[in-house]
Amino acid sequence: MRLSRDALGGLAVLAASLVLFWATLGLQDNPLVPIGPGFYPRIVLGATAFLALVLVLSDLFPARQKPRAAETLNYSMVAAMFATFGLYAGALPYLGFRIATLLYIAGANSLLDPPRGVKGWLRVGLVALVSTAFIYVVFERYLTVLLPRGRWTDF
Repeated sequence: MRLSRDALGGLAVLAASLVLFWATLGLQDNPLVPIGPGFYPRIVLGATAFLALVLVLSDLFPARQKPRAAETLNYSMVAAMFATFGLYAGALPYLGFRIATLLYIAGANSLLDPPRGVKGWLRVGLVALVSTAFIYVVFERYLTVLLPRGRWTDF
């Protein structure tokens, strides 16, 4: 059985994730801090290893489905999404996390699925607002991660 390029990439990511996860086990915990320095990297590396394993297994055991026609690649959409993210990263110091993230999610959502009519724009706004609020509450309030405040908005 021959593995696809996706599965080979998955194997490489799986191996790298496991090696880095193993490296976090040697980090010394500080008795004054309840969460050690390896806690968050282990979560990210564990999730990455799991998803890489799923990718490899999906190649080894493919689902039975009808063959699809070749899809056309949309390089302009990839460039537009990179540009949107670049604008977001550039706007963070000036607008702050909340406003920049709201605009980024709304813009990315509009690029991926252009809204049609008032109902579509309401969906874009609601998804952006709820996503931004959820991310803010989880990181700022629950995980106590300081998110950037805007120079222009101080928000």
